[in-house]
Order: sequence, then C-alpha cells, then structure tokens
Amino acid sequence: MNAIIILFSLLAVFGCSKETEPIEYGKDQCAHCRMTIVDNKFGAEMVTSKGKVYKFDAAECLVNFLNTGKVPESEAETLLVTNLESPGNFIDARSAAFLISPKLRSPMGENISAFSGRNAAEKFKEQYTGETYDWNSLVAMFRSR
Repeated sequence: MNAIIILFSLLAVFGCSKETEPIEYGKDQCAHCRMTIVDNKFGAEMVTSKGKVYKFDAAECLVNFLNTGKVPESEAETLLVTNLESPGNFIDARSAAFLISPKLRSPMGENISAFSGRNAAEKFKEQYTGETYDWNSLVAMFRSR
C-alpha cells in the first residue's frame, strides 16, 4: 500500500512536465483553428501551469484562443511565438514585439510577425510598413474586436 502511495506521489511530482515541445511542421495541428501547422516563421505555443501544451499556427491563433477563455492567460505558464528573424525558434510572447504588416503574410491572414525586441520590429517596419505592438496591446486589440 505504501509503495502505491509513493508511486502516485512521484507521478504527481514528475508527471506534470512544464516543458515546451518543438512544433512538428506539416504534422501538428493548431489548437485553435485546427489547421496543420506548416510555416515555421509564424508558429506559437502555450504551456499551462499543469503542463498541457497547446500549439498554434500563428500568433493570432494563440491570442484568439486565449480570448475564448477556454484556458485563461493566468493559467499559461509559458507563452511562446516564433521569431520571424529565426524561423522555427521560439521567443517569449510577453516580451516580444509584434509587427502587423500586410506585406508579411501570416497563415491566418492577420499578418502578425513576432520579433525579439522593439528595435527588430521597427527595423522590419521600415522595410515592410505596418504597426508595432507589445503583447498586452496586441491582446487588447483582438479582445476589443
């Protein structure tokens, strides 16, 4: 009996991993729109405080998923978006800068690109035009729609 209690205790402690997972492009499905994730310049991921991983094909799907309330942002341990300057590599969404530009087309048509910082987003804005946002202003803009 004690062995069973110890086993379940160990599973509770170690079974809820809060690790991110790489997106398997062409195989993984977006948790919001259900499309297959194919473009490595625009993916996103959320890991909850319980260790559940949600993958998205674009930042706008992550924002829209959060705005549904299915999983409140307060339960999101990690929010990641793909850095346009380094396709396939995640950066923290909460500290990223975003550019919405019709000249940088994202899979869901909102044309949101993520960057590691404001300077990088502004550099791309000079070339591609558009508007820059931080995470909170991006979420607020989508929420107000």
